[in-house]
Amino acid sequence: QVQLVESGGGLVQPGGSLRLSCAASGSIFSINAMGWYRQAPGKSRDWVAGISTGGSTNYADFVEERFTISRDNAKNTMYLQMNSLKPEDTAVYYCNRLINPKWSWGQGTQVTVSP
Repeated sequence: QVQLVESGGGLVQPGGSLRLSCAASGSIFSINAMGWYRQAPGKSRDWVAGISTGGSTNYADFVEERFTISRDNAKNTMYLQMNSLKPEDTAVYYCNRLINPKWSWGQGTQVTVSP
């Protein structure tokens, strides 16, 4: 079973930036399309961005070109660079593969955008 560990979250002011990391155990990471997801309090988990094994990317409409997803297969790690953060970006951010069934979810990393 793959283990996922998200990190890099924190408290940031509106307009600020954060870089999230997702570390995955096992070489199976490199053969899976991966994605970032987020869950705000009282809401369902939403897909944020995805990246193929070859590096092709796509994003949810609400990202509005503010986020950049990337991966380093040699390090079994994926990243999410988030710029121009808004209060509505406040959520716990998770990573997982795009296809189902999903791997076990990690604990996520909290992102809070507040003045």
